[in-house]
Amino acid sequence: MSAAAHRRPSARFAVIRVLAVLSVILGSNYVVWRWLASINWEAWWIAVPLVLAETYSLIDTFFFCLTMWRARERPLPVSAPQGTADVFITTYNEPLELVMTTARAAQRIAYPHETWILDDGARPELRAAAAEAGIGYITRSDDWVGKPRHAKAGNLNGALFETDGEFLLILDADQVPDPLILHRTLGYFADDPTVALVQTPQFFTNVDEADPLGAQAPLFYGPIQQGKDGWNAAFFCGSNAVLRREALMQLGIIGYVREVTDSTRRALRTAEQLIARESKTTEDAALRGELTDLLGHIRDARRDIAGGHPIADATYRVREAVESASRSVVSRDLAAIQSDLDVIAELPLQRDSELGVLVVDDAGLDRLAAADLSPLGAIEAVAALLSALNIDRADEAQPIQPIATISVTEDMATAMQLHSLGWSSVYHHELLAHGLAPEDLRTMLTQRLRWAQGTLQVMLRDNPLVKRGLSFGQRIMYFATMWSYLSGFAAVIYLVAPVLYLVAGVLPVSAWSVDFFARFLPYFLVNQLLFLVVGRGMRTWRGQQYSLALFPVWIQACWSAAMNVWFARPLTFAVTKKDGRDDRGVPWGRIWPQLTAIVLLAVALVIGLSRLAVGTADGTGTLVNTAWVLYDLVVLSVIVQAARYRGPAATLTSNSEGRP
Repeated sequence: MSAAAHRRPSARFAVIRVLAVLSVILGSNYVVWRWLASINWEAWWIAVPLVLAETYSLIDTFFFCLTMWRARERPLPVSAPQGTADVFITTYNEPLELVMTTARAAQRIAYPHETWILDDGARPELRAAAAEAGIGYITRSDDWVGKPRHAKAGNLNGALFETDGEFLLILDADQVPDPLILHRTLGYFADDPTVALVQTPQFFTNVDEADPLGAQAPLFYGPIQQGKDGWNAAFFCGSNAVLRREALMQLGIIGYVREVTDSTRRALRTAEQLIARESKTTEDAALRGELTDLLGHIRDARRDIAGGHPIADATYRVREAVESASRSVVSRDLAAIQSDLDVIAELPLQRDSELGVLVVDDAGLDRLAAADLSPLGAIEAVAALLSALNIDRADEAQPIQPIATISVTEDMATAMQLHSLGWSSVYHHELLAHGLAPEDLRTMLTQRLRWAQGTLQVMLRDNPLVKRGLSFGQRIMYFATMWSYLSGFAAVIYLVAPVLYLVAGVLPVSAWSVDFFARFLPYFLVNQLLFLVVGRGMRTWRGQQYSLALFPVWIQACWSAAMNVWFARPLTFAVTKKDGRDDRGVPWGRIWPQLTAIVLLAVALVIGLSRLAVGTADGTGTLVNTAWVLYDLVVLSVIVQAARYRGPAATLTSNSEGRP
């Protein structure tokens, strides 16, 4: 992982490509055969879910192979580091000394810069400590009172408007930087003016060799990010990354313009429907003339906006026409307006309390367009629609958000937005900071749930497969990460199927035939060999265990993300605990599904072997499912290890002498 190792081992890379091709071919051969010739339709209720789970796994294999196809180890940048830099240390409620350890290390970064503590907890004692150390301190201003805060994303967005460095090094409160971190990364921005992001690995010093909580992620902060980098899709991971301010500000401005444009188009469409209906039904010739004139201005505004004219200019003429029409008809229709007030009060445009963006309820707009309003009520509804759009009043709602706020994991969402605008990213594979990982199972589960929820929020709100501006490779790379969090449903099937066979003899395949083994075993073995070659010298077993063992977390994340996106049920942003172990003990209530699965698998194993002993079970089927159950038990055992784990006390040290 040293900087000297930025050369691609061509022979190994060729082997990876060969194994990737074989994995896809053999996997496709196996799954196609499973669909066409091996489903036991007499037990379709488990046979079909099992083949669906296997199909899911094949797609996952395809995504992994595609990721590794273009894996790259970048050479060091050619250009010398240049440009002004700010170092942002984000914090909310982490211990003061932990934050100050990181901040003092950031002060010692060799490249000229300004260090800022971004304290979303607004703690006077931290402000005083920062002042004493000569470190900048930023917290939210009073302008944020009563407005969406967006957790870490809002904290960063607030600081962006109070600083002016061309580049931003973002660090979590526990991530102590190497003094040369900016020297090693800033050159990429000079080499390529389209680079918006340079991400470096995250590494944790409070993790022992066993790593029962799976904190280290060597496969992700290595081959996977290098593979995504080959497709220009390496993404922001929230910390240990340098970003270009120009790119972020462009992202914020374009996002605001798109939001207002989209909302204005839909509001004007509804306004046109309202006024067109009223102009046709009114019998008052003078009133009809006023409404027809207003309708013309609305249509002109829609046409101007479609043609790229400024929204404020286009809607200004509509506002004037609304005021003129309102004054003209108020004396005629004053009594009728009272019955329309309730309809207008429920205007289907509002600021989302979580996202802080304008939410346009299309169904509500349709209901408003069909409402039986008086002429004056229709005019006032149009006026209210224009007012709700908040055009020319960006400072009141602070809608310009450079760091994406559509998800509780703002990092991936921001990177995807940057890529969609044509910016590029770099993954620099060198340890340039070290921090603290969760030290107990409860904290780890909370962290993983937040990651999964945020990733799935992005998939549901801004699916990369249909997002404008992304290349084919970027679409697949982002979607592959999101796809991985759907594995909880497949995991349930993989746990249930062998239990059903061993206990009740329910066979999901037509037979444990030579055809089955001739197709499955080559696919399985080549797939495992691919992982071994890709992860050479890395401890990847923990990651493989947790991909299955955390199935309840992944399922919960799918449910809560869907409820949030489709029904506006809020998600809670939980800050990862960084001051030692959680003292509430083992979270038995959160791991009961895994413990239940372990018990059922063990019981099924005993029953299956007993049935074989008395001659009521097939030997081959029992052997296959016994091996399957044993594998599942070994994988799930990590939860028991994690529940019992009591690691070393968390300590954060500053390394001012060189790289960790």
